[in-house]
Amino acid sequence: MLSTVLAILAVLAFIALVPPVRRAVFSNPVLAIYRRILPDMSQTEKEAIDAGTVWWDGDLFSGAPDWDKLLATPQARLTADEQAFLDGPVEDLCAMTDDWEVTHERYDLPPAVWQFIKDKGFLGMIIPKRYGGLGFSALAHSAVVMKLATRSNAASVTVMVPNSLGPAELLLHYGTEEQKDHYLPRLAKGLEVPCFALTSPEAGSDAASIPDFGVVCKGMWQGKETLGMRVTWDKRYITLGPVATLLGLAFRLYDPEKLIGDKEDLGITCALVPTNTPGVNIGRRHLPLNAVFQNGPNSGKDVFMPLEWIIGGREYAGKGWMMLMNCLAAGRAISLPTSSVGGVKAMARYTGAYARVRSQFKMPIGKLEGVEEALGRIAANAYLMDAARVMTAGAVDAGEKPSVVSAIMKLHMTERIRKVVDDAMDIHGGKGICLGPNNWIGRGYQAIPVAITVEGANILTRSLIVFGQGAIRCHPYVLREMLAAKNEDRAAAALEFDAAISGHVVHTAKNGLRAFLHGLTGSAFAAAPELAAPEMRGYYKDLTRISAAFALIADVSMLVLGGSLKRKEKLSARLGDVLSMLYLGSATLKRFEDTGRPAEDLPLVHFSMQDVLYQAQQALDGVIANFPNRPVALLLRAALFPLGKRFRAPSDHLNQLCAQYLLAPSAGRDRLTEGMYLSKSEADPTGQLEAAFLATIACEPIEKKLREAVKNGLVVRRMQEDFSVLARDKGIITAEELALWQRKETLRKGVIKVDDFPQDFGRAEIAAKLEGAKPAIARAA
Repeated sequence: MLSTVLAILAVLAFIALVPPVRRAVFSNPVLAIYRRILPDMSQTEKEAIDAGTVWWDGDLFSGAPDWDKLLATPQARLTADEQAFLDGPVEDLCAMTDDWEVTHERYDLPPAVWQFIKDKGFLGMIIPKRYGGLGFSALAHSAVVMKLATRSNAASVTVMVPNSLGPAELLLHYGTEEQKDHYLPRLAKGLEVPCFALTSPEAGSDAASIPDFGVVCKGMWQGKETLGMRVTWDKRYITLGPVATLLGLAFRLYDPEKLIGDKEDLGITCALVPTNTPGVNIGRRHLPLNAVFQNGPNSGKDVFMPLEWIIGGREYAGKGWMMLMNCLAAGRAISLPTSSVGGVKAMARYTGAYARVRSQFKMPIGKLEGVEEALGRIAANAYLMDAARVMTAGAVDAGEKPSVVSAIMKLHMTERIRKVVDDAMDIHGGKGICLGPNNWIGRGYQAIPVAITVEGANILTRSLIVFGQGAIRCHPYVLREMLAAKNEDRAAAALEFDAAISGHVVHTAKNGLRAFLHGLTGSAFAAAPELAAPEMRGYYKDLTRISAAFALIADVSMLVLGGSLKRKEKLSARLGDVLSMLYLGSATLKRFEDTGRPAEDLPLVHFSMQDVLYQAQQALDGVIANFPNRPVALLLRAALFPLGKRFRAPSDHLNQLCAQYLLAPSAGRDRLTEGMYLSKSEADPTGQLEAAFLATIACEPIEKKLREAVKNGLVVRRMQEDFSVLARDKGIITAEELALWQRKETLRKGVIKVDDFPQDFGRAEIAAKLEGAKPAIARAA
């Protein structure tokens, strides 16, 4: 028996170790099967997969992440100029923006705010200084948008969009020198307001199928016959479109007469079109859930434009999708995720303050366990989300264009703010649902679905993109196998595929063994960085275990399901969830190290890590429970959870510790909400809230005296009577304490006040106000 086993092992070793034999017996037959089952990939799909770079996501996909490499990555920091901009113009812009005026009275930013944005260079943050821009880093871009998002959604989006995917970004990477020299200085100075038009009524999330088209032809331009194109388009949801002077336009370009090459269908093309061009229809607005940033449709029919308007010139005709995917890989990682982090920071600070100021049942509502539970979630989300924001911006500044990470960030930052705002609204109750100048949560609550929907709807990002793109882009072998299978040189393909598939088999076997042993030993022997904080080492080990489990189940899913995995969107979504939790957990641990391991932050770190590990475990369990091949599912469960599921959701006690962060002033609270706008005026609703929060805490000893006096019958509390004056008169509190108490009461009543309006909600008064402002606006113009 032993001799038979040894003989079999010897044969297998001979096959594995002798390449010609291995190719003949194993890799060539597999290659033939692979070619038959490999689904065709369109050019746009290929360009989407090729876009961007692989960064830490590649480590997480490997099953053995190099934690020392991650921790050795320097923490991203702002320059002195960037910090000065945040402390100066950004602070000023926040102070001059009244969100109720913007969203209810004007449905737009006031003219003075628009001019300030242009004059101070907000529209040109990513444009290098040599073109007149600010030349800011991705971290600074992120910090500016985040701070604005804590004050005004309209201001944040107005600044965010020109610095994300749009004309400036495309020009910087692909524009001709002539295009750069002409447009970039004008964009930097605010002389041009840009927008980019991609989405069409018939092509939303499936943007690559846009029906808008252009035809290469000759036509008259400025009195001369010119080689150009006639373009027809119908776009919608275009942010800044109604006020744009420069329209970035995506369309499919055709050359039926082959005037510029030998192809008729050149592909998706991007052009820059001045909006005053004859035939451009632009200016009307959408109203996306009362988020009043400028957004609307535009269209044109047979609009003639020179070929020189193509971004990059005629050489870039048909390369538009590649350009868009590469730029989106970085831009999507910053814009919407950052504004979501800003919103969460604001909700954390405001909701905690409100929960301390607002009392019911003779106690601050923040001390009610139901409210406390929601506050704890808000605090932990704020910590984790900001950790992911800073780490991702740092990667972009280091030259990465992490396409898979950008999808993770967009998906999970916008989903988490949705949960945070729901929690915050539950805590605010009636205060939150009545809109008005004293409501600091309502407009944010309304606008959340906008972020969920744009730049790739979350439901499709989760089910199609995160794992679908990651499985090909981040896996160490899959893309190599695909490229080898598509190689028309049969001999070269055989060699390339043999190297890739052999490595893949070893990779899968190692991860299977790792996952099983880590599950059996509770991650005791998993990798963890030597320099990590001792209290965090267990989390590194657990993430390593999850990484190995994810790598194994991803490989098994691709092997067993093949091309059909693309259609198993629920399984793909859960696999993407595991990868996402690995990334968010990595960011959380790195933040703790980068910020000097503050002990005060430990509850937030523990809550965040326990939550991501639990969510990753549940996603893995969901894949196994729904895996179509049940025998394989049973083997996967035995390999990944040999002793059952051991990760648990964060405890109530840990949740309570996180909630306490938001209910009292502390360095930890300030660190958690660092970078947000804090009004210094008590006339401002949020400034009043912060003042009431501090005054309430300062007056708690006075309140204790007053309660005891009432309880002991020393003071009788009657309706409409200031019993604190009686307490002063009887010597229970001092005159100074009375003054503190009365100030606190004035602030408290202002905070809990709910807005009310005349029957027309003040529309007549608003109309008169705006009519009176017209002459001043005309003079300024």
